[in-house]
Amino acid sequence: MSLLTRLRLLFNTEMSSALDRAEDPRQVLDYAYNQQQELLIRLRRGLVDVATSKQQLEHQAQRLQNRIPQLDDQARRAVTAGRDDLARVAIERRWLALNEVEGLNKQIAEVEADKQRLAGQERTLQVRVEQFRTHREVVSARYSAAEAEVRLKESLAGVSGELAELSMAVGRAEERADRLQARARAIDSLVDLGSFPPLGGGDFLEAELLHITVTKEIDDELSRIKSEIAGAAPATEAKS
Repeated sequence: MSLLTRLRLLFNTEMSSALDRAEDPRQVLDYAYNQQQELLIRLRRGLVDVATSKQQLEHQAQRLQNRIPQLDDQARRAVTAGRDDLARVAIERRWLALNEVEGLNKQIAEVEADKQRLAGQERTLQVRVEQFRTHREVVSARYSAAEAEVRLKESLAGVSGELAELSMAVGRAEERADRLQARARAIDSLVDLGSFPPLGGGDFLEAELLHITVTKEIDDELSRIKSEIAGAAPATEAKS
């Protein structure tokens, strides 16, 4: 073996050893596992936030629902007192409260669907994290065993540095493939939650049309209440 060949072999051996020390697959696996755990934590926090938002929406809907009987009673008392103007205000507020409750119920249903979807993703990701943890332990053990075996064979048989470099290169390539596959599975478990539908909105024309509809419904409700009160009055006089 010439001097130049021996120097090149020595250089390749030292370079391979330096790369192996700088790129320990076990550290890469630990990092990937920690990233998946962090992803699982963020997903669980998102699930808590969605559940909190649902509770807030339910509280608002219940508060409005409790106002509706009060507004109805106010409208009736105003008609009895001859104050149609106050009755119209109470009926209008009752109508707006009913529509707002309907909108809140739709949002609650959408948030519940998001909550169920996130819960399913959390369970799936939890299983995948556990699977990756087992895979990490197996691969780390294999790498440690292979590393010890290579060192033993090199010391006993004088295996050349180039063969050791090739063996470790194959190990690194396999490890990178496993890492990318695990990362793809983790990313695949996430979906875009989307956004909640905005409340309110509309232009001037839409507001005017809504006002016409509200006015007609208020007039109809006012007429109905007057009819009920007028029909109840003769019955009361007959009893007396």
